Amino acid sequence: MRNKQAAAFFNRKSYLIAAVIMVVAAFGMTGIYYTQQEKKQEEELAREQRAQIQQAKAEDEAKEKARQEAAKRIVEQNEEAKQKEVAKKEKEKEEETEQVSGIIPPEDDNFMDEPEVISQTTTFVEPELHFDAEADLNWPLQGNVILNYSMDQTVYFATLDQYKYNPAVIIQSEVNTPVKAVAGGKITSVETSAETGVTMTVDMGDGYSAIYGQLKEVPKNEGDYVETGETLGYISEPTKYYSVEGANLYFELQKEGSPVNPMAYLQ
Repeated sequence: MRNKQAAAFFNRKSYLIAAVIMVVAAFGMTGIYYTQQEKKQEEELAREQRAQIQQAKAEDEAKEKARQEAAKRIVEQNEEAKQKEVAKKEKEKEEETEQVSGIIPPEDDNFMDEPEVISQTTTFVEPELHFDAEADLNWPLQGNVILNYSMDQTVYFATLDQYKYNPAVIIQSEVNTPVKAVAGGKITSVETSAETGVTMTVDMGDGYSAIYGQLKEVPKNEGDYVETGETLGYISEPTKYYSVEGANLYFELQKEGSPVNPMAYLQ
């Protein structure tokens, strides 16, 4: 009798152990399943992020390529315009020569002396540049000054999250806003800077120069002359150094190569 009771007890205990093992196994399988699902979700999220980064990079490359092509077209158009102007002047000179040749006809068939044609060579004389420091300058564009000139103490740059000196004024604007020359002068350089993007320097005479940064679609080249109020280019997307500040014009005024406060000259 006791043996039967003991056998029944151990049978029940075996069933309980088996049940516990099955429950633990079920929980273990469930945990493995959810772990695998989470891993799949993480991998999917990582793939999406990589795809977004690649797409953003491709868009940036496309924008840069479009900007370069636009700049190239502008250069080609300027060169074509110059060639047309040279051809026009040559044609006018030929017509003038023909007119002079026809003024004095030969007296007879044996007339040997040909009319003397005096060729006129036009020599380009560079205009004398003069900057009137007493006269107020027009603003290169309308906008709020978001970072003032400051060379005696540092100012805070939000994008860089640091304080540093500022040799220019940063004028808030919108992309594609035209930028005007504050005074006439000669373009001494058109360069691309990582900080200020496409940057143009204009010699205004008497040791004064104006520097315009964050430009695009610049229609002029180094060595060209500009007049007061002439369009120098358009506001581009901000460089990574000004991503928080947004689209803007970097405007610096120099005297003898050293920055001066543009606000003292702008009206």
